[in-house]
Amino acid sequence: MKILLNGDEAIAAAAYDAGVALGTGYPGTPSTEILEEFEKFGGNAQWAPNEKVALEVGIGVSFAGGRSIVTMKHVGLNVAADPLFTAAYADVSGALIVVSADDPGMASSQNEQDNRRYAVAAAIPMLEPSDSQEAYDFTFLAIEISERWHIPVLLRLTTRVCHSKAIMERREQRLPVRPADYTKNMRVHSMMPANARPAHRRLREKLHQIAQWCEQSGPTRIVEGSRSLGVITSGISYEHVREAAPEASVLKLGMTYPLPIETIRKFAAGVDRCIAVEEGDPYLVEQIRTAGIAVEDKLENFRFGELDIDRVRRLIARDGSPEPAPVPGKPPALCPGCPHRSAFEVFRDLNCIVSGDIGCYGLGALPPFDAIDSSICMGASIGIGLGLRHVLPPEQAKRVVSVLGDSTFMHTGINGVIEMVYNPPPTGHVLVILDNGVTAMTGMQENPGTGRKLDHTRTNKVVFEDVLRALGVKNVHVIDAVANKAEFAKLVQESLDKPELSVIIARRECLLAARSIREWEKANAAICN
Repeated sequence: MKILLNGDEAIAAAAYDAGVALGTGYPGTPSTEILEEFEKFGGNAQWAPNEKVALEVGIGVSFAGGRSIVTMKHVGLNVAADPLFTAAYADVSGALIVVSADDPGMASSQNEQDNRRYAVAAAIPMLEPSDSQEAYDFTFLAIEISERWHIPVLLRLTTRVCHSKAIMERREQRLPVRPADYTKNMRVHSMMPANARPAHRRLREKLHQIAQWCEQSGPTRIVEGSRSLGVITSGISYEHVREAAPEASVLKLGMTYPLPIETIRKFAAGVDRCIAVEEGDPYLVEQIRTAGIAVEDKLENFRFGELDIDRVRRLIARDGSPEPAPVPGKPPALCPGCPHRSAFEVFRDLNCIVSGDIGCYGLGALPPFDAIDSSICMGASIGIGLGLRHVLPPEQAKRVVSVLGDSTFMHTGINGVIEMVYNPPPTGHVLVILDNGVTAMTGMQENPGTGRKLDHTRTNKVVFEDVLRALGVKNVHVIDAVANKAEFAKLVQESLDKPELSVIIARRECLLAARSIREWEKANAAICN
């Protein structure tokens, strides 16, 4: 059963082999492949409109006794945080595994937040695999912990674990999918204050028990080495440490919340110098020092970006000299023939103030367009654009345009439209939805606006213009901005000049996805016939 898989594929294989009833999430590098591969293995997988909805669906599965896995990139956990914190109070029956794929170095993200903080804040146990084998094994372990203590478990990966391949072993016997059966128990599922207060106490008792279990039989590994140097580490940093300092004694932590503090205390006492090697925030250092254990921190410059073998050598040597400049690469750019190009040329030529969003169209901020003024998070383009409109003098306010894509509109854009209708600026507002028929930036995934499910088979389709009109937007236009560029430019200018709310849907298929879309639709038509 040996197989070559990356970390995402390993989690997908484990989810299938462990009898997970449903995998759900929202695509985002570096987590996207988990659900795609889970579906290929034979699992039941689906894309949700956003991470919050995905987690809520997963909670429902677990309340019914089924096993669920919910996947997202690190910034997606911000969206899912609302149900996550309270789900920790509510006992789950089937396993609820939340996968957070962090992106240190921001290879494809707008920040490099360290989601280990979420485990502490939400009070849920957290596992961190260092390679594909552990990604597979820790998925099983997360399921065991979740079902033993009736608690969600955070499975936290980073880009290098997600996308690095390694030879690993799968289990020969697949576990059956657990039969779903709901037992009414409002005391543990309905978190009104009277139920939540005792639930919080039960949660803290669970964490205490999990901490004791972690001390005795948790996924902690000690590599014996020189007494002169001891390294405490976790995740991918462990692999770098073993190559950068093969002589060191190493304490590898598989569970990083709650930490096995007494094991750490004993390890630190047994070495002359103890240092924590970790990507991102000084999370381990803070936790260990809070327990009164002396541990050395890394220099500040190693807090940024990914670690590698050379950087770990420098970190251990406390070498704070300037690091070699990275080899310059080709700047990212919109694809030749991308339908978004026409729109950004128009925004540039009309001197618009463009509130942008998260997606491949974010590259409209770069030359030759220089046409996006802000980009913060999914769906924020509408709210930020409205804020600009509310306070700018009229001659500037009437130049503001909010721009987002089709998948982003489904993700969190609809709430922005509701705000636009409810609190319209005096000058009105213009929203442009760049609808290329697919979630392009993360690899051509489906969304509720495509009318196709994760496996590309047909399902109900959300029609954007119907939603917009139902919300109260009177001026809704659909246009091909490539075939009718001059007409599109005229429409944008007319909309800017009106003190009204206008939404323009610039609809044309992504050039890279067009052929696949035709094949999917042809296959769906054949099935229907």
